[in-house]
Amino acid sequence: MKRYNIGLIGFGCVGQGFYEVLKANPSIPAQITKIVVKDASKERAVDRNLLSFNIDELINDPAIDMVVELIDDVDVAYDILKKSLSLHKPVVTANKKMVAENLSELISLQTLYKTPILYEGAVCGSIPIIQTIDRYYQSENITSISGIFNGSTNYILTKILEQNLTYDEALQEAQENGFAESDPILDVGGFDPKFKLSILVRHAFGHWVHPDQILHWGINKLQNQDFDFAKANGLKIKLVAKADYKNGSLSLTVAPHFVNAQDPLFYIDNENNVVIIDGEFVGRQTLAGKGAGSHPTGLAVLSDVKAIIYGTAYHYKIPLEFIIPDSVIDVYVRYDATTDFVVELFESISEKYVGKQSSYVLGSIKLNQLKSILNIDNVNAIVMTQEKKELQTTKLTYSYAS
Repeated sequence: MKRYNIGLIGFGCVGQGFYEVLKANPSIPAQITKIVVKDASKERAVDRNLLSFNIDELINDPAIDMVVELIDDVDVAYDILKKSLSLHKPVVTANKKMVAENLSELISLQTLYKTPILYEGAVCGSIPIIQTIDRYYQSENITSISGIFNGSTNYILTKILEQNLTYDEALQEAQENGFAESDPILDVGGFDPKFKLSILVRHAFGHWVHPDQILHWGINKLQNQDFDFAKANGLKIKLVAKADYKNGSLSLTVAPHFVNAQDPLFYIDNENNVVIIDGEFVGRQTLAGKGAGSHPTGLAVLSDVKAIIYGTAYHYKIPLEFIIPDSVIDVYVRYDATTDFVVELFESISEKYVGKQSSYVLGSIKLNQLKSILNIDNVNAIVMTQEKKELQTTKLTYSYAS
């Protein structure tokens, strides 16, 4: 079998992880023959003869059979893909933002040049969710796909709820362990799981939905009162991405959720991810694993490399017509006296609490109404996934007075 020469662009956390797991798998007929990096002065644990500082030189090198792109810059990554495909060089990428925002065009380019792009490493770390949907679920009518798609936020939430760390302490620990970037807004703001959800929707339902069309908010507005409410009610807070498809309607959200002990998400902690798929024929299936880290994501990249070597490409479902409805959801909304108007936006209210400095309301609200208040600084919302009867006011022993 031919031995593939790989051109690796980017040698950060994932790039190094990929380099190490490939090196640990000598039976795979592939080798990295060139690595493009930006900083020539930085010391790296690789042979300096492998290093290059010119992306175009790597792409145009006739000895390079496959390009593995693992950089953060979306525009540069997209340019790398287009140039590589035009030369009929297959590409592996883990850039979820670039893939999510350009997936329709990327599918067209693959068809035009008859050359594949694979991006398992862009979604949920070590969980082989795209391959699973693409192969196992091709003949299934998927009705829902949901889960915890971001390891950084799950790590932070675990540390706050399980170890009583502050948000800042938990975030710093996540950054020190390589689970969060120095600028964490893509994670804690809910952008990262939104990109991943956009990608999975195309594979699961045949629809490409641009990330801008997905309502999202993250964990960066959570306050002590929200965690007190969770603890008092035996709940945990998880950042959940969810897509529901029914009768041509596709409902999409990325949002903090309260989950109870009957929910499988309750037990997914630290940097782990989980994807739950509901289908017409197979019912519910759950895949869980590490969603962040150098080696877990590096292994996902390696699985794509191996798939290309053995002639695998994605088989996209035929797109169908759909609408994104203004759904009604059950939420907890925390607010203060200056924003008490939010109560008027609810379709129905099951519980209301008014405190000296902070208040909350439990009830049902339309997504568009909720969207209108999410950008207000002193308002935060958490989706309720359990039955309202499981929330008993007698459990609420804390106070908002402080």
